[in-house]
Amino acid sequence: MPDKIQFIFESPEKSPGYLLAQLTLLWQRKQKKVLDPLDLTHTQFVLLTSIAWLTNKGENITQVEIANLNNYDRMMVSKVLRTLEEKKLITRKVHSTDTRAKIVELTTNGRNILQTALTNVEEADIEFFEKKKKNLSNLI
Repeated sequence: MPDKIQFIFESPEKSPGYLLAQLTLLWQRKQKKVLDPLDLTHTQFVLLTSIAWLTNKGENITQVEIANLNNYDRMMVSKVLRTLEEKKLITRKVHSTDTRAKIVELTTNGRNILQTALTNVEEADIEFFEKKKKNLSNLI
């Protein structure tokens, strides 16, 4: 048994996984900073955005479709949507042909909040990634 733990990388800064985790943490902080004033979590923002994307395609959106689009757990999506419904940002109603499914729609307030959130998040993304763009393109 070795006296020291053996690492492939000579330091955390040389580990792609460590660097990705650090970049993700920095990005999440930036996102939180612009979403907090709107009383939205990042997950709530993602679900609202998903509803808008699917609505723009002219579809009746179900909770299952939202979960599938984001690779999220269905139960977690249901709980977050319940919170968004309590905040009056969405409505959920029973599907006309499948009583197990619920159709999800943005309310007028939900659309307004989402539009503000999108503007703020996209500006934050541009600012955040512009500084890192040169190095990021090397990863892809």
